Amino acid sequence: MLQAKDIAVVILNWNGRNLLEQFLPSVVKHSNEAKIYVADNASTDDSVAFVTEHFPTVELIQNSKNSGYAKGYNDALKTVEEPLLCLLNSDVEVTKDWLLPILKIFNSEAQIAIIQPKILDHKNKSYFEYAGAAGGFIDKYGYPFCRGRIFDTIEKDQGQYNDIKTIFWASGACFFIRNSVFKTLNGFDESYFAHMEEIDLCWRAYNSDYEVKYVGTSTVYHVGGATLNTTNPRKTYLNFRNSLFTLVKNTDKHVFIRTVIRMKLDGIAALRFLVQLKPRYFFAVLRAHLSFYRKLRPILRQRRQLPKRSNYFKTDSIVWSYFIKKNKIF
Repeated sequence: MLQAKDIAVVILNWNGRNLLEQFLPSVVKHSNEAKIYVADNASTDDSVAFVTEHFPTVELIQNSKNSGYAKGYNDALKTVEEPLLCLLNSDVEVTKDWLLPILKIFNSEAQIAIIQPKILDHKNKSYFEYAGAAGGFIDKYGYPFCRGRIFDTIEKDQGQYNDIKTIFWASGACFFIRNSVFKTLNGFDESYFAHMEEIDLCWRAYNSDYEVKYVGTSTVYHVGGATLNTTNPRKTYLNFRNSLFTLVKNTDKHVFIRTVIRMKLDGIAALRFLVQLKPRYFFAVLRAHLSFYRKLRPILRQRRQLPKRSNYFKTDSIVWSYFIKKNKIF
């Protein structure tokens, strides 16, 4: 039977001293017996000194360089031994007893490998937060969406997702996973650097017959965009590129057709950026596709080595449903 002391809450940090000062106190206060780690990605600010001075019970893991979210966590978690891992963004406020419902669900079934709580917007706490909301799903062409958030339409939290539900992917903002499963799946794909790596990991978990759950009785508040703003073309580049990586690696069949359709839809999105007089985002999508072509051979090699499982998608095309049929709510 797993208990609170079996959880490692691991916060990846890079030059986030101000975020640690604002949000780490809630984690320490409300995490009871859980072991709390700050994994520092070679910060050049005073993050390490701040944690050492003000939070002596928090264990520091110091990575040798800033390798992004994926490799940063892969390196840090090599030394973490607790059976359950909570990968928590540094801009997340947790709430009283947030770990108890998570433990209960992990203890209910061994095949439950990954869990996400309800994620609300720290800036507007009555609304869901973009990155994860009430649990993630995906369409046939690899476009992710959430209960509570489809593209830029975000729902108000009115208790409609206060449930326990099987989902397809959990948000990296607050991502619980069994340590054994993380190691079995070889962790995050380090070629992603940041963004979409949690969806790839969840897809690989699904293809290996593990289950991902959303637990709406546990709540956290996420700032979002604190480390890389949502309006940053770099984020657009990583999201478009890594989404193509994820689709090609993990989809069960018709990979060529699905990828071609996906890339055409990306092209429409790029043209939309151009019409909106956002040329930097247009070129971000273009660069994402060029990077995808350059790395296609190793991605196909990974695809051949990974297991596959059908019926992964929630809908044929969330793009068609949202933009053409005008279905804005999950």
